[in-house]
Amino acid sequence: MLTSPLLTRPGAVASALGDPDEAVPSHFGDPGREQAALAEGRATCALARDVVAVTGPDRLSWLTTLSSQILTTLEPGDGGAESLLLDAQGRITHALAALDDGRTLWLVVEAGGGESLAIFLDSMRFMLRVEVAERPDVMALGALGEGVDVLAQTARGTAPDPPDSSGPQADAAEAVDTAEAASAGTAVVEGRGSLIGLWRDPWPGVVEGGTSYDVGLERSHPGEGYRAGLVLVPAQSVDAVVRTFLAAEPSHRLAGALAWEALRIEAGRPRRAREADARAIPHELDWLRTAVHLTKGCYPGQETIARTLNLGRPPRRLTVLQLDGLGGDLPRPGASVRMGERVVGAVTSVARHHELGPIALALLRRAVPSGEQLTVEITEVDEATGEMVAVGRVDAAQEPLVSPEGRAQASPVERPGSGLRKGLRL
Repeated sequence: MLTSPLLTRPGAVASALGDPDEAVPSHFGDPGREQAALAEGRATCALARDVVAVTGPDRLSWLTTLSSQILTTLEPGDGGAESLLLDAQGRITHALAALDDGRTLWLVVEAGGGESLAIFLDSMRFMLRVEVAERPDVMALGALGEGVDVLAQTARGTAPDPPDSSGPQADAAEAVDTAEAASAGTAVVEGRGSLIGLWRDPWPGVVEGGTSYDVGLERSHPGEGYRAGLVLVPAQSVDAVVRTFLAAEPSHRLAGALAWEALRIEAGRPRRAREADARAIPHELDWLRTAVHLTKGCYPGQETIARTLNLGRPPRRLTVLQLDGLGGDLPRPGASVRMGERVVGAVTSVARHHELGPIALALLRRAVPSGEQLTVEITEVDEATGEMVAVGRVDAAQEPLVSPEGRAQASPVERPGSGLRKGLRL
């Protein structure tokens, strides 16, 4: 994606180079207050996401055959759906926030993933009536709770700014096919101002055709109150939409990626750029809740989805970690999680929450008992070698998202075929 125009606003602090959120502001000087405002629906933030547009009459049926979710039922204004693209072994390659406006299917992916997604989809078109285009001229803003509708309404009522005659935004717009670019501009004709689309995050609900990996966990989900949404707007209109949003109420403010991440981690919401490594399958991250339809028919990776659900157990499980904050140091993503002296997992995301203190998401070996007290390594760079070295540990308490039992609500009580084997033994 292009660098967010919000990075030029007063007080904006950039994320570190190489971070998944490096293209958007990390914070605006007070991450704690930004979190509180975001949680209360009083803030918006730029999200590091790429956007790909798919047009043509076959777009919804085509994407349904390639992905883990049924997309043929999408309609304009319905909030969209979440879907995954998997490889033949069921490993996650892309997580898609998908919404359709009646002419264009908009796919929102992690920053840096738009080009590879567009190339993959273009290679799979064959003779179908679809066209695929990466859309660097479209950006995503995020909000939570009531702020989602307020932000969408703000974008709907904000006229797009005229395009600049120079600079990276203009260069990107010129690089996009004219007919494709016009599809975003038609929002003005239709009275939608700068609003291209609104995607409502279904997490942590269980959508039709999905299931949850929480058998044996007797507690409410930590993301029970999480209500997030993405608003797509033309890149050239981001400043105008934000100005209008901030002017609407004195309590409105901007939030950075640190605030968004802290609330996402609190809710146990997996993110492709953080939680999904090269071997991650959806079951480990409880992503069958919102992104997988179990009876939709064939798609790449379906065998792994069905086999793990019916015959096996995911090898790892996602958990929220409540970290001891007395030492003041936060672990880094990738830090080892230990049970005693044994490494049993790794941190995937970490944040300092404005109410809970330091928290993290981690992928653990499935068999680690949910009540077991763990420790997480604190690391720093060795100036002599440039390598990461462990300098201490912090205590960590688990709040499991995927049960150590390794069974979903839709998993069979007995392994399929077990009755036949019992009969043979008799």
